[in-house]
Amino acid sequence: MTVEQETPAPQSAAAPSPFPPIASYGFISNCHTGALIAPDGGIGWLCVPRFDAPSVFGTLLDRQAGYFRLAPFGANVPSSRRYEPGTNILETTWHTPSGWVVVRDALTMGPRRHEDTVTPHTRPPTDDDAEHVLVRTVCCIDGDVEVELVCEPVFDYGRVAAEWALVGDDRHVADATGAGLTIRLRTDMALGIEGNSVRARHTLTEGDELYCALSWAADLDDAKARLTVTTRYWRNWLSRARLPDHDWMVPVQRSALTIKGLTYMPTGATVAALTTSLPETPGGERNWDYRYTWMRDSTFTLQALHFLNLDWEADEFMQFVADLEPNADGALQIMYGIDGRRDLTESTRDDLSGYAGARPVRIGNGAFDQRQNDVFGAVLDSILLHTQRSKRLPRRLWPIVEAQARCATAVWREPDQGIWEARGEPQHYVSSKLMGWVALDRASKLAHIAGEPDLATEWGATADEIKADILEHGVDARGVLRQHYATDALDASTLLAALFGFLKADDERLRASVLAIADELTEQGFVLRYRTGETDDGLSGKEGTFLICSFWLVSALAIIGEHQRARDLMERLLAITSPLGLYAEEFDAGTGRHLGNFPQAFSHLALIEAAARIIVAERLEELS
Repeated sequence: MTVEQETPAPQSAAAPSPFPPIASYGFISNCHTGALIAPDGGIGWLCVPRFDAPSVFGTLLDRQAGYFRLAPFGANVPSSRRYEPGTNILETTWHTPSGWVVVRDALTMGPRRHEDTVTPHTRPPTDDDAEHVLVRTVCCIDGDVEVELVCEPVFDYGRVAAEWALVGDDRHVADATGAGLTIRLRTDMALGIEGNSVRARHTLTEGDELYCALSWAADLDDAKARLTVTTRYWRNWLSRARLPDHDWMVPVQRSALTIKGLTYMPTGATVAALTTSLPETPGGERNWDYRYTWMRDSTFTLQALHFLNLDWEADEFMQFVADLEPNADGALQIMYGIDGRRDLTESTRDDLSGYAGARPVRIGNGAFDQRQNDVFGAVLDSILLHTQRSKRLPRRLWPIVEAQARCATAVWREPDQGIWEARGEPQHYVSSKLMGWVALDRASKLAHIAGEPDLATEWGATADEIKADILEHGVDARGVLRQHYATDALDASTLLAALFGFLKADDERLRASVLAIADELTEQGFVLRYRTGETDDGLSGKEGTFLICSFWLVSALAIIGEHQRARDLMERLLAITSPLGLYAEEFDAGTGRHLGNFPQAFSHLALIEAAARIIVAERLEELS
């Protein structure tokens, strides 16, 4: 008798694990790099000196890959965590049997004092800049509490243990060296070296404070003053934003601060997310490095920044795009490094366990040289947005317009990997054709602005040709936009037909497409990119619902006039935010857990647009 082996059940996103839930981390930033802080007070992710550098603390991906904790000894669960209002400074309150303490964490910002040689600027430096210091303070507000400091950096993504040495003779400063990098820890606690870590313990009574500062450039000991200046920086920056006086002001504000925190100030680039290899499928292989700049994000970034009246940031990003080196045919790549580099060759770190067993851990992104024909539309739409807002077309952008329009004209008939970077066979993806239409439509409008009527006519005619092709081959018998020409499967990327004005709001095909996605491509009301069983994406395993797609659906429902349905979905999306108001890339509807890289700029950009669509519609209704 043979015994059939049962297929193991898929790993649950909420399975017991030593890894904290993705959405439980707090995010702090100095606009050069960022850190994730676990609920227990441990720094679980920090790359220095910039977002895409190797990690120094990496317990997010392996529990042995570097750790830095400042918190009450013997306590792991805080009483509360919040951001100081209007900032990216994290405040954690702890209650122990003997008292209460408050911990504040910040990557500090301050007045620019000298040229930054650690992460040099290509954009004009502003009055304030990163100080390349992580500051942590503890204040006892009641009773007495024993506080512990444990700092165990492991350089180069967990490969190189730190070599520690005390500096001076008072035990308040120590240097950690490894993989060609030295970081300095300064504190008013007495430090002791234990192997590859340093530790300290001190009991605070009511009114007492202590600090530690970890630096990779400066050497600051005035931690409290640095936090005050950093608070002022974030609040002054936020005061420039146009925030709606609306029930949704707080999530819009947190999204704005998150997007700014994911911006690399030296070049103006924006990383897609802070992290690499957080899984889209629990325990699976859908793990990618998102610490780069995607061109398709450009138009959504510009829309959000201009809606918030953050025109300086929008211009910085546009100048970054203008600096990029194109391919030999003049086309821009789908993604670049935050310094503009083109080669993002992917490798794996097989010595790391991965988050909750999700492997491989990837460094780099192998999709950087894929053919994705949507890139031209994203770039040209962002240039048109910027031109309309600034009332001028900068001279250095016109050659990019010509090159991208020429490339879009040459390739729009060809199959590609699509917006989701499928690693299966190329297809005639409708969203790619749609973005080809966007490219030529926007190029035509820009040619009018540039005083090039012949080009405006030529590009406009090509846009009409692309539109006719999509409507002939990309619509099924129900009048619904397909994923690609060889299938009737649905794809959430066709919601872009509403967002980019491909079809008018009262077009029945647009309405049918939006409602089909709302009714047939959702799990518990949240939107999937596509159904993995119907799509050859070259990978195994199921994935969660995509938050950006759900926010796109909010916008699309608002566009076709389904305002209450749009608002209902928006409220559901706001209800599933992390405890600190952050979003990952995906949401597992079955367990309520966030999946994928975190925090995800795309999710927050789409939140701002969705909120804007509904708020503007409400304001117009008030005036009618």
